Parts: sequence; structure tokens; C-alpha cells
Amino acid sequence: MKIFLLAGKAGCGKDLFGRYMKRQYDFNGYNTCILHITTPLYEYAKNYFSWDGNMADKPRQFFQEMGIEIIQKKLGKKYFLIDRLCEDIDILKNFFDVFIIADGRLIFEFEELKRRFPNIKIIHVIREDYDNKLSDEEKKHITETEMEEYSDYDYIVRNTSKDRLLEEADKIIGIEEALDKGEGDIHE
Repeated sequence: MKIFLLAGKAGCGKDLFGRYMKRQYDFNGYNTCILHITTPLYEYAKNYFSWDGNMADKPRQFFQEMGIEIIQKKLGKKYFLIDRLCEDIDILKNFFDVFIIADGRLIFEFEELKRRFPNIKIIHVIREDYDNKLSDEEKKHITETEMEEYSDYDYIVRNTSKDRLLEEADKIIGIEEALDKGEGDIHE
């Protein structure tokens, strides 16, 4: 079982990168699944707070408040979202070979997922000087800043163009496939 965690700020290209990786792995005969740590937050917003699911109109402030201020801080359920994600992986591993988690943001998530899945590969997707249209308050939130403090990424991808982003995905897939086949020590 292969697991990738894509980390990065809003609008950096994580979802595009993940969809492309899925397509490439599926083409090569794997069954690939894209997951999100924040799936329960999306479900809450759609089922109880009248969000229509339109990703262009994501209620980011709601997600930040629900995930951090309420679930983690007020209720003390720091691992709630990670536990839910891991339960999904435990069930879905009966159907899928590759998991791509497309929304890593917090260091404790990275460390806990590494503890539970030692072979996970964490990829930091960076898109410099991109205006993701978040408010100043949303941009300063821990979910938009903390990943910059992490130093143990397996890969760092700079999203300077769509073509470059997809080339980087191909490169990572190639490295990982070569390592799986035991073709020596291959580095970025």
C-alpha cells in the first residue's frame, strides 16, 4: 500500500497534483483513492450548515473554526480528523493500492500519519506569490502557515506552471516505482 500526503497552502495545486497522480497510478494498473483529512468538516458544512458543496465557495473560515477552535481546542479531540481518515484507509485498503491525501496542513498531522504509516511520503506543494483570495485573517491561520515550519518533507514541489507541476508528479512517481522495484538508491 502506498500513501502520499500532499501539504500546502490554499490554491497551491494540491488537488490538481493529486488528481494527476491518481490518473497516472490508475493508468499503470493501480487502484487509487484520493482522500481528504477534512472530509468530516465538508460533511458538516453540507449536511447541517447549508453549504451547497461548491468548492469555489468553500466556507474556509467555518472549516478553520470547526477544525481547530471547536474540535481540537474546545473539545480536546486533537486526533479526531486523523482517526477518521485512518479508519477510512483501514476499510478502503481492501479496494485500493494507493492513497493520496490531498490536504495536509498541520505538523502534528504529518507526524501522526508518519507514526501510523511509516512508509508515507509527504510532499510539500509550494506556489509562490499566488493570491489565493483568502482574507488576511484566513491567511494568518495556523492551517495556512504551520506547514512552512516543517522540515522533514520527502519531496518539495514548486508549482510554477501546470506543466511543471505535472512533470514533478511524474518524477516522484518514477522515483517511488524505482525504489519499490529495488533499483538502487534514487534521490530527488
